[in-house]
Amino acid sequence: MLLLGPRQTGKTTLVERLEPDVLLNFLRPEVRQRYERAPHLLGAEVEALAPRSRGRRPLVVLDEVQRVPDLLNVVQDLVDRRLARFVLTGSSARKLRRGGGVNLLPGRLLPLRLDPLSLAEHLPATLEAALLDGSLPGIALEADAATREEDLRAYTTLYLEEEVRAEALVRNLGRFSRFLQLAALEAGNISHFRGIAQELGVPHTTVAGYYEILEDCLIAERIDALSQSRTRKKLTKSPRYLFFDLGVRRAAAEEGRYVRASVLGALFEQFVGLELLRATRQAAGGLRLRFWRDPDGPEVDWIVEADDRWLPVEVKWSHAPAERDTRHLQTFLDEYPKARDGVVVCRTPRRFKLAPRVTAVPWQEIPMLAESLT
Repeated sequence: MLLLGPRQTGKTTLVERLEPDVLLNFLRPEVRQRYERAPHLLGAEVEALAPRSRGRRPLVVLDEVQRVPDLLNVVQDLVDRRLARFVLTGSSARKLRRGGGVNLLPGRLLPLRLDPLSLAEHLPATLEAALLDGSLPGIALEADAATREEDLRAYTTLYLEEEVRAEALVRNLGRFSRFLQLAALEAGNISHFRGIAQELGVPHTTVAGYYEILEDCLIAERIDALSQSRTRKKLTKSPRYLFFDLGVRRAAAEEGRYVRASVLGALFEQFVGLELLRATRQAAGGLRLRFWRDPDGPEVDWIVEADDRWLPVEVKWSHAPAERDTRHLQTFLDEYPKARDGVVVCRTPRRFKLAPRVTAVPWQEIPMLAESLT
């Protein structure tokens, strides 16, 4: 099993509860250096465990395995010989996805994802707290606001220093740091690489590469547009990017805690997108998250897409949206037969009917929306 997830989502805590026979954490320099010098030592150590396991294959956890990708060849050999069971974790997929010659254990690996806390796992004290502080377990559950702020700032620095610098992903860390701030400020918008490129004084291809790094390091989520239509010729095809956690986004953007209502509305839209994305990963049936936009007309914030059915979702920073707020949903429902009903996620305390095929839904019920398509 390969468990991928951003730093501090709880991967190590989770695998420790499995009570493994061996747990190697490659964030520790002395552990990493030992196996970088001699990857074969893992095989010898597992073979030495076998006689003491009384017929049971030992469980071996390799934490942050992307730091020593050469070990995957050893893991494949041990799995093929049925000498051990393995749980691998990683907070960056870049070396695993793009590293030349890296063994991804074809047919032997079950990939899983661990995100920050979802609404199904933890209901925040207030919606504003979720928008500003995010949902990383150690931060969202911290009672002291000053400590939360300090931890979020430290997280951004930790990411720059330990993920980007340690993996030698960029040559100019200062420029990438500025890009990270701009990407955080632009989160949720339609991506415009050229605008950021002009701000940084680099080619737009460099900015595209920077976004690729954010994806591979599990910091940014790419949401593609729904661009097929029988009637419209100018649908947006550029993606949107969401930071994996809104608290980390705010820290990277260097924003304070006091924001305008209009900004809260934009953050609420990102929050709903992230929760829908997490719900699609947890649901069975291969759900996907997209958005829909005609630059000259209507747009729908999010589309939860199953093979035979789509659910369009609009987001409103309102306690009582009106029927006029459903007009873009109505257009989408008329043009796409796979979409039978639509929802408006808002701050209403309970569901109510907005239009014949559109329901207003409290934000606390977001996890149920994806389940309705499975």
